[in-house]
Amino acid sequence: MSRVHIDWTACDGRGLCAELLPELLAEDEWGYPVARGDMNVPPALEPAARQAVDRCPALALKLVSARSA
Repeated sequence: MSRVHIDWTACDGRGLCAELLPELLAEDEWGYPVARGDMNVPPALEPAARQAVDRCPALALKLVSARSA
């Protein structure tokens, strides 16, 4: 299982990740992502999580092994 990691130093609060992965991320009032739960990615959400990582304009998201997080 993988887990979504947010690099807060790179994130610029565009909110695209929350739009692409609403099951795991919400948006705060400034557009920054807010975790919904523990950020572990269930197998059914793996494609959506990869799409959010690939489309992050600030390259602030990545998938990491849940064991190493």
